[in-house]
Amino acid sequence: MKLFILTLFCVCRFVTADEDERLPNKCEVCKFLTVELQDALEKTGRSKEVLEVGEVLDTGKRRRKIKYNTSETRFTEAVDNICERILQYNVHAERPGSLRYAKGTSQTMTTLKDLVNKGVKVELGLPYELWDAPSIEVSDMKKQCETMLEQYEEVVEDWYFHHQDQRLENFLCENHVLETSEQECLKEVWKGDMGKKEVAKEAAGGRAEEQGAKDNEEEEEEEEEGNTHDAGEL
Repeated sequence: MKLFILTLFCVCRFVTADEDERLPNKCEVCKFLTVELQDALEKTGRSKEVLEVGEVLDTGKRRRKIKYNTSETRFTEAVDNICERILQYNVHAERPGSLRYAKGTSQTMTTLKDLVNKGVKVELGLPYELWDAPSIEVSDMKKQCETMLEQYEEVVEDWYFHHQDQRLENFLCENHVLETSEQECLKEVWKGDMGKKEVAKEAAGGRAEEQGAKDNEEEEEEEEEGNTHDAGEL
């Protein structure tokens, strides 16, 4: 029973952290804005579609043809509602820094749902049906994304038409949005989930630490008793 309570506490302590202290910062917002925009553009980058622009004049002059993958149309379609895609993210509370934002169900939430499915009562302060709704952090990032995109839309457009040889993250975030001291999150790279073995190892480490503290306490008591006995013999 103690093991179960310890495990449940370790899982819940991430979820119940103070949301206001963990709202996304400017670096994180810029990072995921560029991730989503580049992803949207990559999905249409290999298109061989050709667009015809302009009107057919009475002289019979044909419309000008341009490639879709270098067109303003492609850029507009990619940028449109790009910040809505941020709502697909979840907070993976077991991960550090900007890495806590990722798509898919978090390891923490998966564990909590498994407990619920086993009949364990888990209280998070909101109904179970809202567990998968966008969190305060993610909703705040979406709003900040919209503000940032509006403020730097011309910079993003300049990158699209003239600087795609550079990563958007570098061009936008490093060169225009962030001060050098604000760029720490750009260096954070996800190396994969810990997996069940690592989670078990971490839990075992917590139990070992608890047992070690208990053993130390018993040793101190024995030592104290031993010292008292020695003094009596004197």
